[in-house]
Amino acid sequence: MGNLLSIVTFLPALAALIMAVFLRGGNAAADRNAKWLAMFATGATFIISLFILFQFDQADTGFQMVEERDWLLGLQYKMGVDGISVLFVMLTTFMMPLVIAASWGIDHRVKEYMIAFLLLETLMLGVFMALDLVLFYLFFEAGLIPMFLIIGIWGGKERIYASFKFFLYTLFGSVLMLVAMVAMFADAETTDIVALLSHNFSTENFDILGIHVVGGLQTMLFIAFFASFAVKMPMWPVHTWLPEAHVQAPTAGSVVLAAILLKMGGYGFLRFSLAMFPVGSDVMANFVFTLSVIAIIYTSLVALVQDDMKKLIAYSSVAHMGYVTMGIFAANQQGVDGAIFQMLSHGFISGALFLCVGVIYDRMHTREIDAYGGLVNRMPAYALIFMFFTMANVGLPGTSGFVGEFLVLVGVFQVNTWVAAGATTGVILSAAYGLWLYRRVVMGDLIKESLKTITDMNLREKAIFAPLVFMTIWLGVYPAPILDRIGPSVSALVQNYDTAVAAADLGAHAETAEVEHH
Repeated sequence: MGNLLSIVTFLPALAALIMAVFLRGGNAAADRNAKWLAMFATGATFIISLFILFQFDQADTGFQMVEERDWLLGLQYKMGVDGISVLFVMLTTFMMPLVIAASWGIDHRVKEYMIAFLLLETLMLGVFMALDLVLFYLFFEAGLIPMFLIIGIWGGKERIYASFKFFLYTLFGSVLMLVAMVAMFADAETTDIVALLSHNFSTENFDILGIHVVGGLQTMLFIAFFASFAVKMPMWPVHTWLPEAHVQAPTAGSVVLAAILLKMGGYGFLRFSLAMFPVGSDVMANFVFTLSVIAIIYTSLVALVQDDMKKLIAYSSVAHMGYVTMGIFAANQQGVDGAIFQMLSHGFISGALFLCVGVIYDRMHTREIDAYGGLVNRMPAYALIFMFFTMANVGLPGTSGFVGEFLVLVGVFQVNTWVAAGATTGVILSAAYGLWLYRRVVMGDLIKESLKTITDMNLREKAIFAPLVFMTIWLGVYPAPILDRIGPSVSALVQNYDTAVAAADLGAHAETAEVEHH
């Protein structure tokens, strides 16, 4: 298959187009057909994406299966995957059929709902495969639109406020990224990401508005890209849109947001910040470490006082993304390996926790923690699944949550022991809010009358959780399939980073010596 990446990327969009043109009316038969077509399309996309994994040569550190052709207005359509992006593609195609299965209870504007999710899958896959700046930006920004509609149309009572906050936050950050992309094109005279990776952007210090900029153009470009990716992750203090969006989004929207959309920020840091602006990344690393430690400790403490289950898990996501940013900017093999592993693992675990909330929300129509208690008496299967993912979220050894956090802490410890020590407190705090939530919702006596007729998970719900349980245990016990695939690409990335930083340091020392000589 010569166009394998394009087929995988645009198959969901094709299904959305077929749905839009051929499915008529809002009757029960049309709704059922829309659900099955969406399930078939996402399932087929996942099966075809497995061929990407099978054809992928993990020893090759470059981009593979590259598709390149001229596009409209002289722009370039270029797609490809490397050891870093291929697993994010797989995460996306793996999660989407589960997301559609979790949406089976939707009965309001079902066709439009399924179209929104199918288009969102195409746009998310495009972000991870695009090898051209303009193409990347189009996919990155267009992904806002379906998510905005999903929250705004199928969300909770405050959905309009939450959807606009999500849209404006992420759009504002991306405006700066667009300015940086124009500057990159002016400097390198290309929008080809592969060519830009080998282009040396200036590291010569300069003064602007009375501020001395260390790292020159690289630092300025880093800050512009950072504005966009930090909001997308989201990092403290630009994280406030996330709890609102999660609480108001439908269950499937929360799963996509937590499992895939947040990962775009981390992927952007790896693909652009660390790879293209290594000196700028080095200059700003301590700033990122500071924000990451604050995020881990502060949002964990905020999670402890939440009375809404979704909000608690949303703040937990911000804390876990703090480990990711720390690992990336530790810029060593263990740190970056751990950050990527943590993102993939968080996709399964956090997605599953939002599904856990969805299961009882579908029955009781409330997310208030105080509305529950003693569910183990009526829902033993649910209690077991919820316990498993709570422990995985805490980072219990034997689950994938442990591997990512451990590798990140090892990587960060080599760079800054104080940062590693601060981050380790997050492990303790995550156990506190995770077990506190579990005890109040699941354990104890079944006192509340409203809960006495609640039913346990049905077969469809158990089937959704089964692959997530399998992946969490498999990668926790045997992380090699992930680490072996990302290892060579990460090694090349770290090597280039170290070389660029060492060369810049050498140049700075030579410049200082020359000034002193004169």
